[in-house]
Amino acid sequence: MKYLYACIARVCSALFLVIILNHCNSDHRKKESIELVVTSPWVSDQEVTREYVGQVKAIQHIQLRAFEGGYLQKIFVDEGQYIQEGSKMFEIMPALKRAEYKKAKAEAELVRIEYENTQKLADKKVVSQNELALAKAKYDKALADLELAKTHLDLTTIKAPFNGFMDRFEVRLGSFVDEGELLTTLSDTSTIWVYFNVSESDYLHFMSQMTPDNSPELHLRLADGSIYPHTGKIDTIEADFNNETGNIAFRSSFPNPDRLLRHGETGNILVSLPVKDALLVPQKSTFEILDKKFVYKIDEKNIVRSQPVVVKEELPHLYIISEGLSSKDRILVEGINKVSPGEEIRPKVKQYVAVLEELNVPAE
Repeated sequence: MKYLYACIARVCSALFLVIILNHCNSDHRKKESIELVVTSPWVSDQEVTREYVGQVKAIQHIQLRAFEGGYLQKIFVDEGQYIQEGSKMFEIMPALKRAEYKKAKAEAELVRIEYENTQKLADKKVVSQNELALAKAKYDKALADLELAKTHLDLTTIKAPFNGFMDRFEVRLGSFVDEGELLTTLSDTSTIWVYFNVSESDYLHFMSQMTPDNSPELHLRLADGSIYPHTGKIDTIEADFNNETGNIAFRSSFPNPDRLLRHGETGNILVSLPVKDALLVPQKSTFEILDKKFVYKIDEKNIVRSQPVVVKEELPHLYIISEGLSSKDRILVEGINKVSPGEEIRPKVKQYVAVLEELNVPAE
C-alpha cells in the first residue's frame, strides 16, 4: 500500500513539473515578438482611370432608298466602296422619266411662244390684259410642269449626299424596286461618335471636374486590346437618367483620318480623372472579411489591431482609402498571415518610397 502511495506521489510531481515548464515556455513565447515591416499611409495626387463599354457610330449613317419605282438598270458603285459626295450610285428606269421631261419641255416652249405673241398683241391693244394674264398663267404652269418633270428625272439617278462608305446592296441589278425601297446604307466615318453609359456617382465626379473649357481626354481601347491612336472628347450628355439602369449616356467624338473605325464597332472608353490628396496604402496590406476590407493597424504599444477601411479607388498595386485611416497611422505591410489581433510585434518601419520601389510603382 505504501508502494502505491509512493507511485501516485511521483506521478503527481511529474505532472506538476510539466505544467510549470509549459507555463514558463508559454510566458517565454509571449515575451518573444516577431519583427514585421510597417509603414504609414501617404498622401499623393493621383489619376484614376474609369472604363466604360462604348458603341461606335458614324457621324452620319443613313439609309438610301428609291425615290421612284421601277427597274434598277444601273449600279455605279460596289459594296464597301468609299465614294465621294455627288457620285452616281444607282439608276432606276430613267427612259420613261426622260421622255416625260422632253414632253414637258416641248409644251413649255409652245406655251412660251403663245405668251410672247399675246404680249405683243397686248402692247398694240389688240387683246385685253385679261387674255395676257391668262397666257402668262399658262406659261407659269408649263414651267412648273417642266421643273417637276426634271425633278422626277433627276430622282431616277441616286447620288451620294456626302463622302462615305457603302454598305451591302439590298437589291440587285435588274430587279424591280418600289418607291421608298431600301437600296443600301452610307456611312460618313470622318469623325466617329462613341456612346457610353455612366453611373450617377461617376456622372457627379465628371461634372465636378469638367468646365466649358476643360474636358477630360478620352482614350478608346479597341476589340484587339490596342489603344486607338487619337484621343477623343466629350461632346454632349443626354438630358435624363435611365430609371431602370441608373445610368446616363455620354456622347464622345474621335477623329478618324485613316478610316480605321467603322460604324457598329465596339470598344472601351478610358477616362483619366485627377484625385487630389489621395490617401494611399499597398493592396497587399489589406485583407477581406465578409466583403469588407481591413488592415492591421499598429498602436503606440506595437499591438496589432484590425481596422476596417473603405476603398475609394483601385490603382495598380495601391488602394485609395476614403475612410478608416490617416497619414499618421501605422499599418502592417507584410506578414499579415503571421499575426493575429492583440499580438505584439517589433515594427520595422519602412518609408513609402521604399514600399513603392518593391511594388514597382514609380514614386511621386
